[in-house]
Amino acid sequence: MEVTLLGTGAPAGLPRPDCSCAVCATALGPDARAATALLVDGALLLDLTPGAALAAARSGHSLGGVRQVLLSHPHDGPPVEVPAGLPQPGRVPDGRELALLTGHRVRAVAMDAGGTGYAVSGPDGQRLLYLPPGGAPAGLEEPAPETYQMVLADVVGRPDALARLRAVGSVDPTTDVVAVHLGHDVPQGAELRRRLAAAGARAVPDGTTLMVGAYEEVPDVPRRTLVLGGARSGKSVEAERRLEAFPDVLYVATGGTRGGDTEWAARVAAHRERRPGSWRTTETTDLLPLLAGDGPPVLIDCLSLWLTDVMDSVGAWDDAEWAGGGEKALRERVRELTAAVRSARRTVVAVSNEVGSGIVPATASGRRYRDELGRLNAAFAAECEQVLLVVAGQAVVLRG
Repeated sequence: MEVTLLGTGAPAGLPRPDCSCAVCATALGPDARAATALLVDGALLLDLTPGAALAAARSGHSLGGVRQVLLSHPHDGPPVEVPAGLPQPGRVPDGRELALLTGHRVRAVAMDAGGTGYAVSGPDGQRLLYLPPGGAPAGLEEPAPETYQMVLADVVGRPDALARLRAVGSVDPTTDVVAVHLGHDVPQGAELRRRLAAAGARAVPDGTTLMVGAYEEVPDVPRRTLVLGGARSGKSVEAERRLEAFPDVLYVATGGTRGGDTEWAARVAAHRERRPGSWRTTETTDLLPLLAGDGPPVLIDCLSLWLTDVMDSVGAWDDAEWAGGGEKALRERVRELTAAVRSARRTVVAVSNEVGSGIVPATASGRRYRDELGRLNAAFAAECEQVLLVVAGQAVVLRG
């Protein structure tokens, strides 16, 4: 099947005409996007948007051969004029299947929010899934009855939709995942590409024609990632964002519960509420067994607290114990951890604090902790395919 994306933007487009935000102000050229609409083999139009005929002409196509127009979601604003010669748009009831004379079959997929998804099978047997903005499939069967060669979805707004499809096998490593319904939630260009690559997805400019089932070189999801940052820099949000499009993530909290500390309890609660409900959480600093085993992706938050626990256990705060074997014991624990990361078979995302750029601590123990955390971060980063530094909520790629 041949799919031409007449638009790839959110329903209001990008830039939004009524918005002066930084993303809208810089969404120019290939980063400017009309509302998402798909032309499939010149015969099926998914979502009719203003200017669809002109968009098709710009991409070298005509709407003259369209035999069916289907809408995936209600359109706000004035009614969209139907170009002359096009059939009236409609929506297929959930679960119903439509057979076209062109050999395409379209099945309506129920969503957990407003709108309808469409699973399209072409005459050549290739399959694509198109989801509406803000929606994820509801009631998926496990295992999936089919794997799609292409999925076009709101990856930025609903990464959990991709996680659900992966969980049942509807999306596998060979599926071409294309982000559509793109709005001003993420800066366009390099930042959008980086975030999508972490989810195993990509974006294309308006007017792009894709072949369903054709190989596309999408960057592999890094197997090991270290996310560094200062206090309240957004490092934990960045780490969580990297895995929210994957199911069954194991979240490893190294800080414990700290009974009686209400401020710490509030921090833990904020982290927990932010995480997808399908993630599992374990509170431990014993990282080696987790890294040695197979399983779903693991998110470690954070290495700074792991180091605190290890330094406590080796007596690092006492100069005599430190000199009498504590330093050697700490070095061995760090070597064991980095060796476990090197041989880990599961996807690992770890968070750590970057404290080496601030004020020199006033105490010897504070300086010792700062120095050892710097050494740990460097050793851990050496084993990672990707290393990020988050500053003021902005992720700077240091490696990968």
